[in-house]
Amino acid sequence: MLLPSSQEKTKVAGTSSFQPTIDTAVAQWVYDHQLPAGLGTHTLSATASHYLPLKAPMRTRGVLVLEAKDLLFLNEPEEKRLLDTFAAQIALALERVHYVEIAQDALVSMEGERLRNSLLSAISHDLRTPLTALVGLASTLANRNLPENSQKELALAIQNEAQQMSELVTNLLEMARLQTGGVKLKKDWQSIEEIVGSACMQLRHVLTKNKLIISIPSNLPLCECDPILIRRGIVNLLDNAAKFTPAGSTIWVSAAAEKNEITIVIEDNGPGLSPGQETKIFDKFVRGEIESNKPGVGLGLALCKAIVEAHGGKISAENRVEGGARFIVTLPLGIAPIPEELL
Repeated sequence: MLLPSSQEKTKVAGTSSFQPTIDTAVAQWVYDHQLPAGLGTHTLSATASHYLPLKAPMRTRGVLVLEAKDLLFLNEPEEKRLLDTFAAQIALALERVHYVEIAQDALVSMEGERLRNSLLSAISHDLRTPLTALVGLASTLANRNLPENSQKELALAIQNEAQQMSELVTNLLEMARLQTGGVKLKKDWQSIEEIVGSACMQLRHVLTKNKLIISIPSNLPLCECDPILIRRGIVNLLDNAAKFTPAGSTIWVSAAAEKNEITIVIEDNGPGLSPGQETKIFDKFVRGEIESNKPGVGLGLALCKAIVEAHGGKISAENRVEGGARFIVTLPLGIAPIPEELL
C-alpha cells in the first residue's frame, strides 16, 4: 500500500519483511488519474503487479499494489467486485484516520491558541501593572525632598511590587520546566513540619492579615520528596488562601500519616470555591475569581498539581461544610532509612 505525502507523492506505507517490486511511476500515475493499472488491466499492463486506487468518498487516499502468481481472477466479475469492495473499505478506513488526525490537530491548535491568549492576557495585565507601579514609585522616590518616612514607605512598596513579579515569573518558569520534563526531582528524606515552617516564613508578610494555625504532630514520619518543589507548592496554596480570604480569616495547616501516605491539608473559612470549580481550578490560567483585581495569572494551583503529581501524589479541593475552602495534598511516604545508631 502506498500513501501520499504532503507533496502528493506516493510512498510505501510502513515496513514489512515482504517487499514486492513496486514501480513508483505507475503507482503515482494510478494515484493521479484514479484508475487501475498494471497486470489484469488495459493500462500499463506490462508491469508484473496490479495497481488499484484507494478511492474514498472525499478523495483518493492511496494505491493498493497486488502481486500474486496468478492474477487471472481479475477477469472474473465477482472477484473484481470483491476486490473493489476491499479497496473501498481500506480507503474509507484511511479517510476516517485522516479526519481523526485533522480533528486532533484542530483541538491541539485551539487549545494552544486558548493558552496563548490566556497567557498574553494575564501577563500583559499582571506584569504591566507592577511594572507601571514600580516606575511611578521609583520616580517618586527619586525626589530628594521627600521625608525619610515617606522614602521608607516607597521602598517597601517597590519591594512588594517586585516580589509579586518575582512570584509570577517563578511560577511561569517552574510550570514550563515541569511540563517539558526539564526538572529532575532531587528527593531527600524531609520533615513536612520544617517544609511548612519554611513556607510560612517565606509568606510572613502576606499572612499578617490572617490568623494562621499549624497542627502538625512532632512524630510525623519523614517524607521522601524534593523539598524545594514541595515548599513551592505549599507556598502557592498558602498564598492562594491568603489572597482569596478577607482580613481576619483563619488559615489552618495540618498533616497526618496513614499507611504509606502523608496528607497535608490547607483550609480556610473564607468565601470558598465557586460551584463546579473544584477540579477546574487546577487548570492553567483558571482563577477563582473572574476579572479579579488580585494579582496572579492562575498558575499557582496548576503548578501545585504538577509538583504533586511529579511526586506520584494527588491534590484535590473542596468546600468546607463550615464555610471556606479545603485543599488536600497526598504524597507517598516511601520506606525511610534506619538511622545508623539503630543498626
